Amino acid sequence: MSKFLSLTIIIATLICYLPLHAKAQTTETIVKVDPSVISVTVNESFVVNITVINVQNLYGVEAKVSWNTSLLQLVDVDIRLGVQSHPDGVLYEPIFNITEEDTGKFTIAATSYNPAPSFNGSGNIMRMTFHAIDIGESVIDLETKLYDYPPPDREPRESLPIPHTTIDGTVNAVIPEIPNTITLITLFIIVTIILVFLMKINRYFSRQKSNATDKINIQKFNISSVSEAL
Repeated sequence: MSKFLSLTIIIATLICYLPLHAKAQTTETIVKVDPSVISVTVNESFVVNITVINVQNLYGVEAKVSWNTSLLQLVDVDIRLGVQSHPDGVLYEPIFNITEEDTGKFTIAATSYNPAPSFNGSGNIMRMTFHAIDIGESVIDLETKLYDYPPPDREPRESLPIPHTTIDGTVNAVIPEIPNTITLITLFIIVTIILVFLMKINRYFSRQKSNATDKINIQKFNISSVSEAL
């Protein structure tokens, strides 16, 4: 009986502890290139988002994106800051932001300011359109910093970094596959050209053979004529 009572107490303790322990765990904040793995063909354009996932008390962001310019060309950047204007974005207006674009690199820094509240949840910092210009694999390298909203009792009252994980993107550009129809048409054209060429060669040699036969006949005729004359 005592063993049963002891086991019951242990189970009851675990039941009480597990929910509290689960609530104590916080979901990790992530900033990522989304999608993180992309396969495209050369001369194809594609879009990636720079996405914040599961952030709390966000008030400022910095993001630097870089890529291989020999493989990828930046076509457009759509800033998604201010959820009032961009429901899929992050931060609340009013927002101050600056951007800087260089060869193979794009940087943005932004912060909300009074009376904007802090942002909680997930959203996109920006949407980037690239064009694949050559075959190969390029990493879309992402470096980010997130800052919180300082509470009134923080001394000194300044924003602190929010810990998070950053996930880069990988783009693999390949040669476009030739559709079967185009392949068959191309093969038909090649075979036709070869056949026409062979026919011309055959006609040429046939004429040469015919001309040679005619010359022999003429020579025989001349010899016969000379013999009769003699």
